[in-house]
Amino acid sequence: MLRGKILGYALLASVLFLLSAEVRGQDFNKSYAVGAGGQIRIRNISGDVNVVGYDGSSIVVTAVKEGRDRDLVNIEDRSSGDVVDLTVRYPQTGNANASVDFEVRVPKGAEYNFERLASVSGDVSVAGVTGRLRVESVSGDVSVKDVSGVAAASTVSGSVIVDLTKAGPGNMKFASVSGDVTVRAPANLDADVEMSTISGGLKTDFSIEIHEPRYGPGRSARGRLGAGGYSLRITTVSGRVSLLRREPS
Repeated sequence: MLRGKILGYALLASVLFLLSAEVRGQDFNKSYAVGAGGQIRIRNISGDVNVVGYDGSSIVVTAVKEGRDRDLVNIEDRSSGDVVDLTVRYPQTGNANASVDFEVRVPKGAEYNFERLASVSGDVSVAGVTGRLRVESVSGDVSVKDVSGVAAASTVSGSVIVDLTKAGPGNMKFASVSGDVTVRAPANLDADVEMSTISGGLKTDFSIEIHEPRYGPGRSARGRLGAGGYSLRITTVSGRVSLLRREPS
């Protein structure tokens, strides 16, 4: 009898856990019929933002809230027309123990203007998309992979990893204050390159001149690749900077 009760309680606990997980997964789930050329803005406070290309025709956004005060946090949707615009709002008074993780699926091959993908405290990652990107974090890592277009990515405390399948046309900047910045670009890159670090190493596979002072900190590199015309800046204060040749897929 006792064993039956214990099994019953365990089964009930499992069901409640699954139900609660299902509820958490339904905090925000919405599709947007935004065609190529549209704008996407996701601004988070605490939590990750993950954007990925997929074989579909709509932009699909899912957000999950976690933490003791999750019900005090709102996701403000100001989207309209050809714009997806989502912002996380916390209570104006006091701190809330809560975070929000975003998952954004974007049609592959369609070119969008990712006007701002940002988190104050969290990682931001983008993979398999096309267009113009501005990716930011204050405390977290930033990753931009298998992206075709013009990108800018930065963080204050964290690393920046960039993998460009096709770069440009346009100016690009990748930066960290405290962290490594690694950029992989096609061998036929056309850009005027500037690289610098105050405290850290510098590495490049491309034919640009590296400057290292005889005394004192700091390393830098500058040079024109291909036809140039557009700038590529890779900088950090404390960390390593690298510009590597991307292997053909």
